[in-house]
Amino acid sequence: MSASHWSEWVRELEVRGEPYVLVTLLGARGSTPRDAGTKMVISEGQTLGTIGGGVLEFEAIQRAQTLLPDSDGSQHVENFPLGEKLGQCCGGSTSVLFECFRPADLPLYLFGAGHVGKAVCRVLADLPFRVHWVDERAAENPEHANNFATVHCTDDPRSVLTDAPAGAYFLIMTHQHPLDFALMEAVLQREDAAYIGVIGSESKARRFRMRLEHRGADQGLWDRVHCPIGNTSVPGKHPQEIAVSIAAQLIAHYHARRADQPAPETPSWKSLQQTLSAASTANNEPEVTKQ
Repeated sequence: MSASHWSEWVRELEVRGEPYVLVTLLGARGSTPRDAGTKMVISEGQTLGTIGGGVLEFEAIQRAQTLLPDSDGSQHVENFPLGEKLGQCCGGSTSVLFECFRPADLPLYLFGAGHVGKAVCRVLADLPFRVHWVDERAAENPEHANNFATVHCTDDPRSVLTDAPAGAYFLIMTHQHPLDFALMEAVLQREDAAYIGVIGSESKARRFRMRLEHRGADQGLWDRVHCPIGNTSVPGKHPQEIAVSIAAQLIAHYHARRADQPAPETPSWKSLQQTLSAASTANNEPEVTKQ
């Protein structure tokens, strides 16, 4: 990690798509190695920052490591009396908040590095997608794209589809209509895409639909394609306006998918009060109270 502050470390992990646990000293009573608000970040094989060292930090890291496989936005609070059991003679106690995060895990494949493609990629940088940017023209892929996207420069964009996971999003907006159709058809043949968007006009959409039908495709197959792409309630033909329109449609789509998923576990206010109360009265008790 090249960053020097916990927020920068988190940003790097988010960009790389690595799950992590943010550990915060939520409350400190009496003598403690660090003050309330101190944070550290734990990812797979890495520990960034410190909450004071010693057995307390060791226990926190071990706890965070057990939470990493299920990092899904859940939160967990534990109270640690700093007594003989932890091998620390500070005599105080501290409550530790464990926040689990799994960064952007929605794979999105963007085919095309034209004006609209560049605008779309800039918007996607702040959305929960793992972006794969595909174009055969190396000069069209700006260097800054590597900060938030995996760039694939290839003469055969369809080859990238081989490694695309099920449930991926696909945005097709190359500089060639025949290539757009070939990519769209290849994605449709996979039968596992979460979203397929093809840039173009109503006339382009009609031509593509007719070509599919002439090839013997089921009439319902076209219903899986968003073409013209984007939210029609967002007007404008400027690349940035089109990018916002596409982003609006993507946001609506992934939120609709998440609506059926259970909400992440968070501590209740009652359990949080109990933990903080325990932290305020604990002394050198030999046990760690877990919520």
